[in-house]
This record gives sequence, structure tokens and C-alpha cells, in this order.
Amino acid sequence: MSLKIHNTLSGKKEEFIPIDKNGKIVNMYVCGITPYDEVHLGHARCYVVFDVIRRYLKYKGYTVKYIQNFTDIDDKIINRSLEAKIPLNELAQKYIDDYFTQMRKLNIQDADVYPRVTQKIPDIISFIKKIIDNGYGYVAAGDVYFSVRKFKDYGKLSKRNIDDLKIGARVLSEENKNDPLDFALWKKAKDGEPSWDSPWGKGRPGWHIECSAMSLGEFGGTFDIHGGGQDLIFPHHENEIAQSEATLGKPFVKYWIHNGFVTINKEKMSKSLGNFFTLREIFEKYDPMVVRYMLLTQHYRQPLDFSEDKLEQSKSAYQRIVNAVRKANGTKEDNLIEQKFVSCMDDDFNTPQALAVIHNLSDKIFESKIDSVKTLLKLCDVLGLVVNIEIEIPDIIKKLTEQREQARKEKNWKLADEIRNKIREEGFEIEDTKLGPKIKKL
Repeated sequence: MSLKIHNTLSGKKEEFIPIDKNGKIVNMYVCGITPYDEVHLGHARCYVVFDVIRRYLKYKGYTVKYIQNFTDIDDKIINRSLEAKIPLNELAQKYIDDYFTQMRKLNIQDADVYPRVTQKIPDIISFIKKIIDNGYGYVAAGDVYFSVRKFKDYGKLSKRNIDDLKIGARVLSEENKNDPLDFALWKKAKDGEPSWDSPWGKGRPGWHIECSAMSLGEFGGTFDIHGGGQDLIFPHHENEIAQSEATLGKPFVKYWIHNGFVTINKEKMSKSLGNFFTLREIFEKYDPMVVRYMLLTQHYRQPLDFSEDKLEQSKSAYQRIVNAVRKANGTKEDNLIEQKFVSCMDDDFNTPQALAVIHNLSDKIFESKIDSVKTLLKLCDVLGLVVNIEIEIPDIIKKLTEQREQARKEKNWKLADEIRNKIREEGFEIEDTKLGPKIKKL
């Protein structure tokens, strides 16, 4: 079975075929945070989802280039820096640092590149120039807007009709749009705000343009996967498509992937509603691996309703996997179990079903029917679950290790090798480190 991905653009599951002519390289861009506050559980869900997708693509043999931006200039950051009386760049860096601290606790692998808006202003200006030159953008009193009606396919991602959008559209008093649907590519500078020089006067980028300029700047053209939360489908990703394809003259992205919301009592978790939990708060009570496990218990496209009960259930389930690894002694692999896991993940990254396969394997280990701990750990790693166990070292192994260290000090390499072989026969391995020998279970 080949990997199938639900593509928001088509609304269907499609076979995954990379753009790369050799079928080996996958380019993926995921919208990053606006660093004006601490990261919360909603952020965790998004970045765990795309971390798993990246890990699974690598497991399937692809080389993945993964880009994730930081929107480090924005109305929210400007307002928060004024409130807190902290320079904007210091405020942004504070919450970028918080992002890395919390995400690494969740075992989320770093992106290959983290472009920041403030570092890419020349690229963004160049991109806006191309849009204007192609007849899709216009200047109005120092602002630059995109002409939505000139882009014939507008609405194809969100499945919205442009005439229906016009009914709800409005123009703010300070805007100089030709049409209420048009969106800003460049915003004229306001007093006291950070700004950059441009052909249209001092100002800063609009929200949507940054991701197009940064993703295409990294990938050079159409790329494989663009991801983010479902709240970004409209208008952010819809506008990205319009401005990018107006510039490229060809498709912007092949597969669009969007994760569902985290909800509290069926209501979307968000800072604006005040019903969110920061990761720092949650990690004070729960192991980050328990939180990661909980985020994998629901299919990524479905909403995940958060509760302490769910965390407690996840804690018990994760501990059972840890206990299974602790109980196991062998090094066997189970190809049949791994094939079942692959079948689940090939079906649009179905992590709940993949977890069920892992638990089935854990149960068999507990019942002493099989001893395939190597497969168990391998599948956990694909989901980014770190199984933290402290292995019990038998006295005989400790004694042999001491004897081997003595032989090494005496430069009796033959005896040291013989002892190492005895240790292997007992199911353990010695890794020589600068801090001394490290004993690992085979």
C-alpha cells in the first residue's frame, strides 16, 4: 500500500508522489508561531502532527527539507511590546526561546531552517514587486494591495465563493483598497512602529506575503507539502495561493495538510477566548511524553477535546509501553507487526490506529508470546515517543565491566575484547565514553 494523504485542496485522499523527479526529496513548509506569548497546547498539536509526518516520511526513505518560519513582526507583537515596555526584538526572542524549550521537551525535531520575517524584508519587497509587475498588485497612498478579483481561482482551497465573500467584506477607514476583498501586501508605517524602506515608502510586510516569500525563497518553486492549523485555511493560506500563483504562473503547493483544533468543552482553544493552557503549565504536572501521546490519540484532522481525564488515560497507556520495554529481554524484530503499523500510517497518518498496533505488540510482550522490543522501540521512535526506562544492570555485568576497565588500563586489549564478548552473550553492550563505560541493553 502506498502512502495516501488527505489534500485540503482537492478534499480527497491522494497518493503521495513527490515533485522530485527521482522521488527521493520532499520539501515541506509549516507556518510557525507569532512570538508574542508562551506556546500552548494548540501549538503543540500542530507541531507534533508535522513532526510525526516528517518522521514517517524519513522512515519511508525520503529526504525531507523542513522549513518553519517565525512571524517576528506583527500587530500583536507591537502591541505587547508597548504594553510590557520591552523592545520588540527582545519580546520576540523571549517567546522564540520559550518555543524551543517546550517543543524540545516534546521531542519535536528542529526544522532545517527557521526564517524570520525581519531577516527577509528584501526578499519580501522583491516578491511584492513581481506581483505588481504581473498586474495583480497596486499601490494606494503608501500601502500595497493584492487585487483578489484578478486571480480567477480565488477560493479554491477554502471552497468559498468570491461573491459570497463580498457580502461580509468591509473597508476600514484607514484603508485605501479598490475592493473590500483585497488584502495588504505592504503596510504604510504608523508613528512609533518598526518600519523598513521600500519603493512605496516606509512600512512593513502584510501577514500573508511573508510565508509565500520565505517558502519560495527556500524551495525556489512549487513544493510538496504546506501545513498548518485549520484556522489558517482562510484567509491566510487562500491568500498565499493567490499571491504565489500570480507570481509563479503555476501551482504553489502540491499537497495542503491541516490539523484540527484543540478544544475545551467543544470550544476552540485560543488565547483570545482565554481558555488555553501553556505547555509550561502542563509540563509542571505531566511528563511531556504523556502529552505527546495524548496528542496522537486522535486523528490529526479531527478536533481533540482536551481534559485532565484524557491526560490521565494517556499517562497509563504510555506507562504500559514503558513497562513492556522494561520487561523485554530479546532483540527480535516482528515484521508482521511493523507492516500493520505501516498500513495505518500510510492511511493519512492514522496515529490512533498506529498506537493500537503498538499496544497490541506491548500486550504480546507482557504475555511472553513474543519478545520484539526492537520493533516496539522502532515504531515508538517513528511517532516521536521516547520510552524512558532505567535498565537494571545485573551484578555479573557490573563485575565484568569493572574487569574490562582494568584490562583496558593495563592495555590488555585481547582480554578486554574477550570480556566484551561475554557481556554481549549476556544481552548487554558496552559503549566507551569520555565519562567512562556506558552499559546498554541489546
